[in-house]
Amino acid sequence: MRAVLVANPKGGAGKTTLATNLSGYFANQGKSVTLCDLDRQQSALRWMAFRDPALPPVTGYYAGNQIVLNLPKESDWVVVDAPAGLQGYKLSDYLRAVDRVLVPLVPSVFDMAATEDFLNSIRGEIRSNRMKVGIVAMRVDPRTKAAGMLEEFLRHFDIPIVSYLRNTQNYVNVAAAGATVFDPPRARHRRDLEQWDALVKWVECA
Repeated sequence: MRAVLVANPKGGAGKTTLATNLSGYFANQGKSVTLCDLDRQQSALRWMAFRDPALPPVTGYYAGNQIVLNLPKESDWVVVDAPAGLQGYKLSDYLRAVDRVLVPLVPSVFDMAATEDFLNSIRGEIRSNRMKVGIVAMRVDPRTKAAGMLEEFLRHFDIPIVSYLRNTQNYVNVAAAGATVFDPPRARHRRDLEQWDALVKWVECA
C-alpha cells in the first residue's frame, strides 16, 4: 500500500478536486484505491455516492473520527483528503503515515498568506525527505503573472511545483456525476490529462 495526503489549511483550495481525480487516475490504471475522507463535510464521500458502478471502482470511508490515522493495508493506493485547518500533532501523524504530500495552492495573495505557516510546519516535519512534498498550482496558467508570483513565493520553501491545473469547468462537470477527467470519455479532457501527466509521475515515483 502507498498513500498520498492532499492537504491545505485553507478551504476552497481544491483539495477534494485533487483527491477525487487522483483516485480516479489510480482506478483507471486498474489499481485498488481507497479514498480516505477526513473532512467533517465529507465532500469526497458525497462524490462517491454519485459515482456510476460501471466506472472503475473507488472505495472510501470517513476517518475524521480516528484519534490516530490508520490506513487500510489491502489497497494499492490510499488517497487522504485532509480537512482545512490541519495542524499540530495530527499533521505530524498524517505526514508519517503517507508516502507523498500534495498541497493544492491557488496563486492569490490571500491563499499564499494562509498557507505560509502550514508549509513551514511541513518543511520542519520532513526535513530529511523534502521531495516528499509537492505543490499543485490550481486554476492557473503557468505563463501568467500569477504563476510567477507563486513561484517566487515558493522559492523560500524549496518545495517543487509538480503541476499547473488550468481553470476549467471540466472538473465541476465530472464531479457532479461522481466521475473524474480520467473516466471515459477521456477525449474531451485531453488538455487536462496532459497537465496531470507530470503530477502522477511525481506521485508514483519511488
